[in-house]
Amino acid sequence: MLKKLAGQTAIYGLSTIVGRFINYLLVPIQTRTLNASQFGVVTGLYAYVSFFNILLTHGMETSFFRFAEKRKNPDEAYGTALRSVTWVSIGFLILSWLFSSQISELTGIGNQPWIVRMTAAIIALDAVSAIAFAKLRKENKALRFALIKNLGIALNIILNLYFLMLCPYWHKTTGQLLPLFSGTPNPEMIFLSNLFASALSFLALLPELRKIHNPAEKGLYKEMLNYAMPMMVVGFAGMINETLDRILLIKLLPNQEDALRLTGIYGANYKLSIIITLFIQAFKYAAEPFFFALGEKGEKKTIYANIMTLFVVVCLSIFLLVGLNIEFFKHFIGEEFHEGLQVVPVLLWANIFLGIYYNLSIWYKLSDQTQKGAQIALIGAAITLVGNYLLIPQFGYFGSALATFICYFLMMVIAYIWGMKYYPIPYETGKFIQYSVLSMVIYATVRFFQNSQAGSPMYYVYSITGLILFLSISIYRERKKFKHG
Repeated sequence: MLKKLAGQTAIYGLSTIVGRFINYLLVPIQTRTLNASQFGVVTGLYAYVSFFNILLTHGMETSFFRFAEKRKNPDEAYGTALRSVTWVSIGFLILSWLFSSQISELTGIGNQPWIVRMTAAIIALDAVSAIAFAKLRKENKALRFALIKNLGIALNIILNLYFLMLCPYWHKTTGQLLPLFSGTPNPEMIFLSNLFASALSFLALLPELRKIHNPAEKGLYKEMLNYAMPMMVVGFAGMINETLDRILLIKLLPNQEDALRLTGIYGANYKLSIIITLFIQAFKYAAEPFFFALGEKGEKKTIYANIMTLFVVVCLSIFLLVGLNIEFFKHFIGEEFHEGLQVVPVLLWANIFLGIYYNLSIWYKLSDQTQKGAQIALIGAAITLVGNYLLIPQFGYFGSALATFICYFLMMVIAYIWGMKYYPIPYETGKFIQYSVLSMVIYATVRFFQNSQAGSPMYYVYSITGLILFLSISIYRERKKFKHG
């Protein structure tokens, strides 16, 4: 079972981790081509994208997985979910285009309605595509999933390179403008690249989008919506926790230009913690249908517990990989953004807590208590709001990082306590604590020796030694899980 999940995660990882990591390589270009304020516009608007992706899909992905298992014909659940998301997306797109100027001013990016319209189109296309991607995940068509995902990512990368490197070079050397290039790199070009990429993914998914042979039943739609609404609250509150800090930085810092600059710095450094986030995303793609498919297997709770232990080991290994090699990873962002590097270890740990929370949350999905998940997510959202309002004025973007850390830690703790009450799973909690302490001891020790070795080969000798030590101990202790997985 564990080997099957690992295989699916690896395939989804090709589309998520590898693909987005290649996309992530655009960050050095974007943070060297755009100034911090311009990158702040990109960071701020993509925070809104995350919110509206949740709103438009309104929990129908998870609802589809649940009801596809319950019904003899899974296409009934698929058709219902797809129709619901499509109509919501069309309504959203119309409203966004009608009020694009007002929305542009409200977001704090100034009078840039075309960026708002492009962003709305991206959100709508991605929302409808998400249901088709869910169908591929349900049918275990991980290779087709990966191919389409990577097609979109590849086009986005190519267009970013075209707008941010080729066009400026061509204009500088020949004095001529290439198609769609206005003369100076700007945030609009990043959103235009994304729009074309989302459209390509949508077109590639047309075979799945056309496969609706069963009319949506009112009774089924009501059942799916009742299940989905708490999941939407979970997702929406989750996006508050993940992205609201970038929006609040723009709103709470007094000077707008400086606020955009600091938001850009924070957003760029947030991306240095993205390796853990990408692993978590790839894991979620594979794990959600896998967990539901276990059904009533007697050993399923042991499987959940074993998966959690291995998940924690991988996340802590990534923390050490990035944290102990920050002198290398900092070059992925422009030098103007290096002043924010102190938030990276905090955000790495915050994302580890988030990943553990995602694993723990399986109890309320399997026991049909999604309202409990909504309550946890709302508690987290409240912590994020209060934390950012209290800490941003005092500490700037470091306050945002601290609020994120506190939020995910408390959500993880609440999910564990409630899970043990309503759907107990024999997690190896003692091991989690031991591995966490071990990773922090190794991190602190290695960083102590690295302090005077920046730029020296010994810096990387220490980091590699620390990572190998952690992996050796954890793999030795968990060897039985690998043998019997």
